[in-house]
Amino acid sequence: MVDRQLNSAGIEHWLALIGADGVGPATFLKLAQHFGSAQAALGASVRQLATVEGIGAKTAERIAGSRDQFKIQEELALADRLGVWIMHMEDPRYPPSLKAIYDPPPVLYVKGQVLREHRLAISIVGSRHCSLYGQEQASKLAHLLAGAGFTIVSGMARGIDTSAHQGALAAGGQTLAVQGCGLANVFPPENRRLFELIAQSGACLSELPLRYEPLAENFPNRNRIIAGLSVATIVVEAGLRSGALITARCALENNREVMAVPGRADSPLSKGPHQLLRQGAVLVESPQDVLDALGQIGTYLQGPLNSVSEQPPQEQGEADRQGRLLPRLSDAETAIYEGLSPEPAHTDQIVADTGLPAGQVTAALVSLQLKGLIRNVPGNLFVRTGPKTHES
Repeated sequence: MVDRQLNSAGIEHWLALIGADGVGPATFLKLAQHFGSAQAALGASVRQLATVEGIGAKTAERIAGSRDQFKIQEELALADRLGVWIMHMEDPRYPPSLKAIYDPPPVLYVKGQVLREHRLAISIVGSRHCSLYGQEQASKLAHLLAGAGFTIVSGMARGIDTSAHQGALAAGGQTLAVQGCGLANVFPPENRRLFELIAQSGACLSELPLRYEPLAENFPNRNRIIAGLSVATIVVEAGLRSGALITARCALENNREVMAVPGRADSPLSKGPHQLLRQGAVLVESPQDVLDALGQIGTYLQGPLNSVSEQPPQEQGEADRQGRLLPRLSDAETAIYEGLSPEPAHTDQIVADTGLPAGQVTAALVSLQLKGLIRNVPGNLFVRTGPKTHES
């Protein structure tokens, strides 16, 4: 069971409109913008609907004749039983990065939690029929990136997707799974346990009504959500016709970074990543390559994807004295960050100053780099690049 109060206010109107014939995400946005709200669009006449740009008389008739066909109360009752809640685009919990794409899903079904820290996300995608090498690369990258503070996004498919989710979970990190079917189904069925674990550590998401089956035509649209939730997409093993390349294309179209892991020259599974690399994708051999490509993530965190006013204070990171928002830091990260200055400090000195175990210091230094708050300089030295968190 889930508290129905988690659902976005007025979700019934959003479900009714998106459930009408001929209304996809792009049409929904046109209607909502033209009439001012989903509720107003539901009350529009056929003639009024036909005045909306791109909607002719036939489509207007289809919409008007089907606005009440979706069994909303039945859907909400099923969501309640499944522990699923539903949010719409005007809800402050809706991921800003996803809202920024060309055709964001008007509603998202959620099993789990959508948190502010999920906005620092990287998608890892690839072939269902992958090699052991591909599984190892996806799992290792997800483990290291999740351990450093990134949320790992993927599609819970067999192969690379499953390995990426498992790697993130093994690190005790956050992961989001975007399904190509309704959340009343789990696809593939053997991932039911993984589905439950993801919902506990992050969230399983879908834009589709709960009972929708995992049909092939659903997955290209699912891929745009994976890309839209992420600041970057990493492709690990994919054929030239793989859905992972659709995800990469969606990332490019929405001005997100595309990265690829190189593979064996004679493997068909390398053709997709190698094509992306020839087209300018970032070559990824380690998390450091990701760090170098993304630069100072701290700048991203302080930008429009993370408005301070969108979450209550307890869900925000620390703010410096100029009011700029810092990412959430662990106790070890805080101790190291506060002890650093613009003057380089060696790792051994940081261990001595903080009294922390060397392994914990190393992990925290990687995380702080990924968050754009410190920089590694030659000689295993580190300097602080972000703002101070307290008056000195």
